[in-house]
Amino acid sequence: MFSRRCIWVNGPVIVGAGPSGLAVGAGLKNQGVPFIILERADCIASLWQKRTYDRLKLHLPKQYCQLPYFPFPDDFPEYPTKHQFIKYLESYAKHFDINPNFNETVQSAKYDETFGLWRVRTISTGGPIPVEVEYICRWLAVATGENAEKVVPEFEGLEDFGGHVTHACDYKSGKSYFGERVLVVGCGNSGMEVSLDLCNHNANPSMVVRSSVHVLPREVFGSSTFEFAVSLMKWLPLWLVDKILIILAYLILGNIEKYGLKRPCLGPLELKNTAGKTPVLDIGALQKIKSGKIKIVPGIKKFSRGKVELVNGQTLDIDSVILATGYRSNVPSWLK
Repeated sequence: MFSRRCIWVNGPVIVGAGPSGLAVGAGLKNQGVPFIILERADCIASLWQKRTYDRLKLHLPKQYCQLPYFPFPDDFPEYPTKHQFIKYLESYAKHFDINPNFNETVQSAKYDETFGLWRVRTISTGGPIPVEVEYICRWLAVATGENAEKVVPEFEGLEDFGGHVTHACDYKSGKSYFGERVLVVGCGNSGMEVSLDLCNHNANPSMVVRSSVHVLPREVFGSSTFEFAVSLMKWLPLWLVDKILIILAYLILGNIEKYGLKRPCLGPLELKNTAGKTPVLDIGALQKIKSGKIKIVPGIKKFSRGKVELVNGQTLDIDSVILATGYRSNVPSWLK
């Protein structure tokens, strides 16, 4: 049983109360423009609060991650922890008096060309009974990010595996994996960090590397690699910056291909621009790979009871599987 409401918004409707949604809200506040933020979860920055592992820190220095009009506290480290970042975001929302409509999930957003208006339909579950709401507005801001939904590939035999299977978004710490043989599927930043965390908690991770990947040092010449690349791009073409980054990565990290980590043909920045694939910033996993504490294995052929068969014919005995297989946007499902 639903009740229904229709609400005119004399300003933009913002979908998502993560960092981007909060930043848009703060900008509008500063201009005296009314707005509404719709958030499907029960808190701001729900991805950070509910779907990240305990050891997570910002991968970039804080000056590149702070939101407009409100810098990080001076006593925060250069790479704030997840808990510090959440505290910062909560302070940001309080400072600008931003109060999202929580527990409100957008079902559809359609532009009415006849009237030049957006019609945003939601279901609000914050009260005793669900309420269907239609917001009518002139402007719509989509701030749901690239990571709204987890990607869970299908693998033959996974239902027969019998062990614990989880996505990286539900992984918190390696404590519960002590002594286990864990297959980490995926070699992006999440896969690398989860594998490192498992090592640090005395588990035995094997990381599936199915395709090529750029691994860069987090810092070069005493500053962040990101900062260094941004500085170079002010004066040099992107392809040349990519060449410089690859040479520096080789000099600092060595030849990583002999450990099973093949570099893509496109440079790290060009690959990010064209395919959206983010390079890995190494924070310690590579040393564990070189020492053999993190094993690199090829793609998966199929699972069976307590085992995985790889595409090279090798079979591994494993206790658990962690799917570091990424995320995707959910915008195509509701934006019309």
